[in-house]
Amino acid sequence: MVFASFLIMACAGATYLFGTYSKDIKSTLGYDQTTLNLLGFFKDLGANVGVMSGLIAEVTPTWFVLTVGSAMNFVGYFMIWLTVTGKVAKPKVWQMCLYICIGANSQNFANTGALVTCVKNFPESRGVMLGLLKGYVGLSGAIMTQLYFAIYGNDSKSLILLIAWLPAVVSLVFVYSIREKKVVRQRNELNVFYNFLYLSIFLALFLMAMNIAEKQVHFTKAAYAASATICCVLLFVPLTVAVKQEIEVWNMKKLPPSEVKVENPPSRMGDLPGSLGVAPLEKKVGNPKKEIDLVHEEKEMKSCFLTVFDPPPRGEDYTILQALLSLDMIILFIATFCGLGSSLTAVDNLGQIGESLGYPNHTVSSFVSLVSIWNYFGRVFSGFVSEYLLAKYKLPRPLMMTFVLLLSCAGHLLIAFPVPGSVYIASILMGFSFGAQLPLLFAIISELFGLKYYSTLFNCGQLASPLGSYILNVRVTGMLYDREALKQLKARGLTRKDVKDLTCLGSQCYKLPFVILTSVTFFGALVSLGLAIRTRKFYKGDIYKKFRETPGSESESVLVSDTRKS
Repeated sequence: MVFASFLIMACAGATYLFGTYSKDIKSTLGYDQTTLNLLGFFKDLGANVGVMSGLIAEVTPTWFVLTVGSAMNFVGYFMIWLTVTGKVAKPKVWQMCLYICIGANSQNFANTGALVTCVKNFPESRGVMLGLLKGYVGLSGAIMTQLYFAIYGNDSKSLILLIAWLPAVVSLVFVYSIREKKVVRQRNELNVFYNFLYLSIFLALFLMAMNIAEKQVHFTKAAYAASATICCVLLFVPLTVAVKQEIEVWNMKKLPPSEVKVENPPSRMGDLPGSLGVAPLEKKVGNPKKEIDLVHEEKEMKSCFLTVFDPPPRGEDYTILQALLSLDMIILFIATFCGLGSSLTAVDNLGQIGESLGYPNHTVSSFVSLVSIWNYFGRVFSGFVSEYLLAKYKLPRPLMMTFVLLLSCAGHLLIAFPVPGSVYIASILMGFSFGAQLPLLFAIISELFGLKYYSTLFNCGQLASPLGSYILNVRVTGMLYDREALKQLKARGLTRKDVKDLTCLGSQCYKLPFVILTSVTFFGALVSLGLAIRTRKFYKGDIYKKFRETPGSESESVLVSDTRKS
């Protein structure tokens, strides 16, 4: 199930390739930058408004969610490909917005189907799980770039066709593999996830090496085919880890209970009891948590509208309304608006940034690949490192969000005040910080508001992202870019009607927009710091305690505590 989730996530990041093929849309359809940024906004809107997929997941099986996502992905991007290649009549702007919104929204169905299921199956390793899965999403841009070079050559229009069929096929192949299972924590669960991490890092380094090599050496189609083959092999290597682990679990199940030994007390992060093969004791132990549960059950019997402003303690299962109207969610919403909104704006404009600063097309493609690869590193870093810091030092995850947003500010400043080669460094910083924000956001929501309605809440939590993208990308960056481009046209004695697409050249094109983005992101960092202060007491406690206090496990916890005392 985990391996299948990796493959689905590795094909679920098509929205990050918008910077590669957006120039084709702009030139083919004759759009100005504001119109192109409007398309970018609807892409972000579709990619981040996943409330519908969350609500569907609450009442339907996972296979249905993934199937709907596959259909939407194919229809949306296939219609864009037909338009760009001239196989259908030029659509109106609102139709193009609808196509890209539908295609991008399919990403939420993949997220809801695979990511939410994995978090529920591994609740005590959610940070690690989120980091790995979102890491593969971050790599998907670079993976699909390798595949499209091997299959279609240097034809960026065909990249849209690859985006249309590949994610749909992968989701359909593994549609029955993704399912919720009974939570049973394995003894070496964290070690297995570290093995997955090492393999994914190797894949990321290979993709980075190919990215550098392709800029230094001219690759033939055979060379691209070889690199794509190696990439696919590396994608399937985690299957060997999964098979090995399944064999070990199968062998453990065949052992008689008398031969199963109690392990030593956990010494590493996450190596917590939960699957120890111990014989049940008849000793009854009082559980003070039962009284709290009875109070919660009484609240659940009331209408959800009557308990909106009477939420449970942090970490317990909030209702959807309780979570959405809580002060913690509002603060998180503002931080997401500022952080992800600015990051999406920067990533969507990367192609035009490179063009305005005079970089050639193949170099602009390298910027997009750098963002994709460092997006991966940001995701796995924030997932694993935040889990480690939380377990060892009780460091609140919102505090790490603050550090990530400050790093993003540095990337924006390098675009606002460019020097030779600064866009390379900015691509790395923006990709890393953009990737790091998502696992932190999803983990914070799951920890503060519980897992009962997680499939809906994590989709609601990222609603601020497209709103921030619209205001910062369309209403600020796009308009300021077009204003500067019109100034340049006027200086040359031309008008808007004299050119097909509106292009701005020079460092002034994005200077003011990125100064504004830096200020907004810094404000988001301050807001995130406020959430860290509010939740510091919650994170000082044992936030995963309830997942180890399942019915029938009381005797196990007694035996473990007795073992520790002795």
